[in-house]
Amino acid sequence: MCSGVAAAAMPKSRSQSRATAAAHTQAQAQAQALQRDCGLAQHILQADAVRPLGRQKLRHSGRGEAEDEEYVEPRLSRRILQQARAQQRQLLAEQRPRDNSHGAAGDEAAGAGPGPDSGSKTTLLGPASKGGDSDSDLEDEWPSLEISAEIAREGGCEEVTVDPEDDKAIDMFMNKNPPLRRTLADIIMERITEKQTEVESAMSDSSRRPMPQLDPRVLEVYKGVREVLCKYRSGKLPKAFKIVPALSNWEQVLYLTEPESWTAAAMFQATRIFSANLKAKMAQRFYNLVLLPRVRDDIVEYKRLNFHLYMALKKALFKPGAWFKGILLPLCESGTCTLREAIIIGSILTKCSIPVLHTSAAMLKIAEMEYNGANSIFLRLMIDKKYALPFRVLDALVFHFLRFGADRRCLPVLWHQSLLTFAQRYKEDLSAEQKDSLVELLRSHCHPTISPEIRRELLNSKSRDVETGMAME
Repeated sequence: MCSGVAAAAMPKSRSQSRATAAAHTQAQAQAQALQRDCGLAQHILQADAVRPLGRQKLRHSGRGEAEDEEYVEPRLSRRILQQARAQQRQLLAEQRPRDNSHGAAGDEAAGAGPGPDSGSKTTLLGPASKGGDSDSDLEDEWPSLEISAEIAREGGCEEVTVDPEDDKAIDMFMNKNPPLRRTLADIIMERITEKQTEVESAMSDSSRRPMPQLDPRVLEVYKGVREVLCKYRSGKLPKAFKIVPALSNWEQVLYLTEPESWTAAAMFQATRIFSANLKAKMAQRFYNLVLLPRVRDDIVEYKRLNFHLYMALKKALFKPGAWFKGILLPLCESGTCTLREAIIIGSILTKCSIPVLHTSAAMLKIAEMEYNGANSIFLRLMIDKKYALPFRVLDALVFHFLRFGADRRCLPVLWHQSLLTFAQRYKEDLSAEQKDSLVELLRSHCHPTISPEIRRELLNSKSRDVETGMAME
């Protein structure tokens, strides 16, 4: 019976649609006839009026079905994210083989969670929710320790392997009587001693005023700041520490917080604050007295550099002049820079963009220093940046290499590598006389593999003082 009703309804609906279409066509014909019969004024009025269109909108009754097709349920999206994180943990586990004991600890730290028999509870860092379909559950899982370690390795703070022979070759050129390294604590103690031994008659001299005494409440506040910085891992810093760069006696206040006992994360945050708020000269003192000793001690103790300290060195390049004067040049002048320290700190020169004027000034200063094996590493890395150096810097580099003509010691491979890089990058910016002098130098200091390449680069290139045929015309 239902089929009969449907069959009867179909021709009726078709006849109705045909009648509607015929009526619409007849109405349009009548409207056109009226437009032809009316005058110009009526045409203008009809043009300004809004006329209905004959288009019919299609309306869907199943609106909820269309919305369901466009959006994904929260439960399904949460499962997709969980599977993606699980696949990422499996890839990291396959890339880095580990011991069974360490692997179990790593899986638990990576977010896999303890087994059903362990009975331990999972700590959620997001807001607590009772329902399992809440969107806040997606934010409860934070980057795991494995992912953080992978990011740290990509940041360039991995352990550096040093060839013992190269290390011995560099030790031959190190300073046997290095100057004593001064830290912020040493300078503050010297000032305190000067104040205690100063006579009252010198108090009238305006150029030598004693350090002001700090209020006991200030001492108590910054002792509390010291306790925070000694245990700092992440989060906000005390506001009392953020205002230290604005103080006139910031060195004395900073001494109260004992920078040598800060965590690596606290050192990174402090470098961010001081590099952004101190002037270049004051930032240079912070780099030289606080950051550089901490970096060198960390490399000596662990044979690598902590990730936060490495990022602190990169952040310190916000003021490149202070970075060169407070970190790189004092490291070269000390004469005790090891091969490992030079490789780690030199990697920052490779990864970061540095203004050409600061780089030129640093190369000029290093070229005039007493030679140290680490100097060749820094020079080679800065030469490899392919800057358009002034002729004064190029001449200083040429004289730097020519000074070794009378040196009868066996030069390390690093020296030959830096000379090869210099010849490859700036061979056409040297004069013919300088090239002849460098070729003559290769006779006294020859390397079986590198020296022929240097000679080929110098002899098969143009010189800056030789005029070409087009210039003569």
